[in-house]
This record gives sequence, structure tokens and C-alpha cells, in this order.
Amino acid sequence: MKDGTLLAAVDLGSNSFRLEMGRLDHGQVLRVQYLKEPVRLGGGLDDSRNLTAGAMERGWQCLARFAEQLASFGPAQVRAAATQTLREARNRDAFLSRAQEILGHPIDVISGREEARLIYQGVAHLLPQSDEKRLVVDIGGRSTELILGQGYRADVTESFRVGSVAWSMRYFPEGQFTAPAFERAEVAAQAILDGALDIYTRERWEVAYGSSGTIGAVADMLLASSQGQGEITPEGLAWLQRQLLLARSADRLRLPGLKDDRRPVIGGGLSILRAVFSLLGVERMLAASGALRHGLLYDLIDREQAESDVRGATIERLAVRFGVDRKQARRVAQAAGHFLKQLLGSEEARDAARQLTWAAQLHEVGIQVSHSDYHKHGAYILDNTDAAGFSQQELHRLSLLVLGHRGKLRKLDADFDDEFFIQQLLCLRLAVILCHARRDAELRGLQLTRDGRALRLALPQAWGSSYPQSLHLLQQESVAWQKTPWSFTV
Repeated sequence: MKDGTLLAAVDLGSNSFRLEMGRLDHGQVLRVQYLKEPVRLGGGLDDSRNLTAGAMERGWQCLARFAEQLASFGPAQVRAAATQTLREARNRDAFLSRAQEILGHPIDVISGREEARLIYQGVAHLLPQSDEKRLVVDIGGRSTELILGQGYRADVTESFRVGSVAWSMRYFPEGQFTAPAFERAEVAAQAILDGALDIYTRERWEVAYGSSGTIGAVADMLLASSQGQGEITPEGLAWLQRQLLLARSADRLRLPGLKDDRRPVIGGGLSILRAVFSLLGVERMLAASGALRHGLLYDLIDREQAESDVRGATIERLAVRFGVDRKQARRVAQAAGHFLKQLLGSEEARDAARQLTWAAQLHEVGIQVSHSDYHKHGAYILDNTDAAGFSQQELHRLSLLVLGHRGKLRKLDADFDDEFFIQQLLCLRLAVILCHARRDAELRGLQLTRDGRALRLALPQAWGSSYPQSLHLLQQESVAWQKTPWSFTV
């Protein structure tokens, strides 16, 4: 990626949507523009965990305004990610379908741990280089992320379902502040965060940083009110809680540094922050400039090169954890890549080839569970694992490739109109067939071509007599495609 390239990150948070635009300059991203809108998507989840029509409309209107800013940006210049609210929402597909159409770019729903990893990347890249051991805390609208890391490396990442929007709605209805409400909110937050006690112990970190939202707002208020020296302390939090109790309600709260969009959720956010300080023994926290959106920008840069793409290392770890036969995975990956290269041009094939390689590396990941129907077990593992660098949609695509690498196609719940996916799938299935004897496939002279939805594999003369079992399997493969909108002939 060249210096001067414009990049953009869209953060679809539970409280606010944010657009960060920057220009790449010698490995750093320098801000060009920043937009933030208080959409309060998390406040629009009903009792059945469905987004209300009003909440979806607010989100779409915001994304339409962001889309105007991104009109000249290409696919490789934009990363959009959604967090806890869209992880929870039962009708998220309805929202995302329209949202992606409006924005003009894919929107990744990321897991809590992936959100934590990206938050740390954003914080670390905007801090001075240091070997200090860090605790990073981010209190969002419906989740709180805790990270332990050093340098650019996040060592421990976790996400807890406790956030400023959810806690404000639950414990401070109508924005009313009372001492019993604060006590209940803090105890409830501690009950959820209790799981962090044994992991985020005091000896594992030296400096605590707070990212984004609630913590940024608290730091601004304390600084503007001359409470502390630009840092957050237990004494400062106690003083701030007293101010909220004196105001008695959010709409009457007037404090220097408090923005209007933060007022309705400050009660819930403050109670969670006090719970974090109490549980983890934090005596001093600094507000960090970096946040999720900055992590998304730097992840965009890393994804440009396979060697810096964290997803490759994640695939490697999964292969080791589940005892994958590495030699067979390599054979299948090489054969699948050989065929995909014949179908797609080099530029458009880059991302598709990388995905296909990962699927080939993990196509037997389910064998450790059971040899019977191992492709189904492998698909389940990928759909239900926390995998650094991957969005939930990316993992689901890999799971479909693993599920579909063998067996009947008509039962595969996949989009047969997705041309890239279908070509990836056929290449993987052919590779598995040709490597069925667990030895290198003879690929010389094999030519895979496409005409519309008709795919054709041409074989050299006498190839079938040299490899009769492979020819038989290829002919069966041709039959398997007959009940799909695509055809495959040998």
C-alpha cells in the first residue's frame, strides 16, 4: 500500500457510529476527517432482541451520510465493522443487507475478542513505542473489552456483555440517578466482570489505559473540572458520582466537558468503570487516543500483505490445535490454487485465493472430533470459534467451504449466485478428489475453464487410464453438480 493512500474505517457501535478517514504516511495513518453520530442502535433492541424499525432507520440514515464521504474509496480502502448490538440482534441480516447497500462496502460483524484485539491495535499504534505491560479497557454501549498487551501484541483479549447503554436503560430508567441505583449497577457489573479477576491480575500490567466512549467522556469531565491531572483515579470517579447524585437526573446534569450525546448513558458507563477499578485494583488510568476505528485502519494495512495478515497465523494455530495433517493440507491447497488461478485473473484472485488456501489448510480440521462426517464437525468448529483477524461472516464463508468440500451439494445452504464462492468450492472439491490417495496430484495438462455457469475440466489423453480412480471420482463430481444452477463436465 503506497504512501498517500486514503483509508477509512466505519465503526458501527452500540451507542455511536463513527467514520475515521486518514492518509497513509510511512506506516502511520494521519487523520483527514472524523465523523461521529449518536445513533443509539443498542437502545433499539426490543425484548425479543430485534432491532426496532426506528433504530434501523437511524442507522441507515447515518450510513447514507457516511457513504457520501466514501464515494471515491475503493474496496481495499475501507473497513466497516459492527459490534455487540449486531452480534445480538436476531434481525441483523435485515439491517445489514440494507446497510451494506447504502454504505457501498461490506460490514463485518466481529466477535467480542476480535473487537478487543482491534481496540488494542488502535490504542497501541497511537501510543509512544514502549515495552510497558498494558491493561486496556474499553466500555462500549453493550459490551466492555479488557486487553492485556505489550507493544503491538495483544496477549489476552476478552469481551463482557456489560455496557453503558444497556446499564443505563436497566438501572437508570428515565435517567434518574439515586445512590441505590448506582450500588445495584456497580454490583451487577462486578458480577459479570468477576471472570476477569484471575486473568487480569495486578502483576500482569504496569499501566492502565482507557479507550473511547465512556472513559474518554469521564476523563474530559474530570480534566475540565480540575479533578486530577489528566488521569482517572478512584477519587475522581467518586467525585463524579457525587455530581450525578446532586443533579438527580441526566437531563439536569451540567458538567464541563460533558457532551450532550453522552449524557443519557453516563450513569451506566460510570458504574461499570467504578466496577473495573474496584475489581482490578486500578489506581490510575490514562485516556488513550486510539480506539476500535484506528485498529480497523491498521488492520487494513496488515491485510495487504500475506506475511503481516494476522489471519494466516490464526489458521496456523487452528491447524496445530486440531492436529491437521499438514502435508495433505499443503497438497490440497496447491491443487486448489492451481485451478483457481486458471479461472480468475491474478488481481481479482488475491483475496479469493487466500480464502481458498485457508479452507484447504483446515478442510480436515473436524477429523479430531470424529472421522465420520468430519466435514460437518469442521464447519461447526469454524462457525463457533474465536479467530483473531476474522469477522463472523469470513468464518462462516470458510465453514461453508469446509462443509461443502465433500458430499452432496444440494443440501449446502450456500448462495449459488455467489460466483467467487462457487468457483472456490469447485476448486477445493477437485483438489480433494485429486489428492484422495494422500499424495501429490498430477496436474500437468489439466485445464479448468468457465463459460457462464458451465465449468469444464479438460484432461490430457490417456490421463484416465493412468488414474482410473480419480477419473471415476471426477465423473461422480459431474453428477453432483447437476442439481445446482451450475454444471460441471469432464
